Amino acid sequence: MATFIVLSKFTDQGVKSLADFKRDAQANMERSKQLGITNKGVYLTQGRYDMVIVAEAPDAETILAMAAGVAGKGLMRPETLRAFTLEEAEKVLSRLG
Repeated sequence: MATFIVLSKFTDQGVKSLADFKRDAQANMERSKQLGITNKGVYLTQGRYDMVIVAEAPDAETILAMAAGVAGKGLMRPETLRAFTLEEAEKVLSRLG
């Protein structure tokens, strides 16, 4: 499984719906499970992004499907980043020669 960091910002509509945030987050986590995604952490954050999710997914296409579904609801604008462990990075960087 690959690790992904999902950075999200609330849309104006999302800010108006904050009272339902926990319910919406739980529904998204349930959809994630159905896609084979394991959520390792969901955090509300201060600063440039409003929420950070750490998740494991079988591949980039799966996390893209989830992010597109979330964006389609109009409450959040997610940005996904593939995260590499030190061991994974070492293996990739060993290709440099």
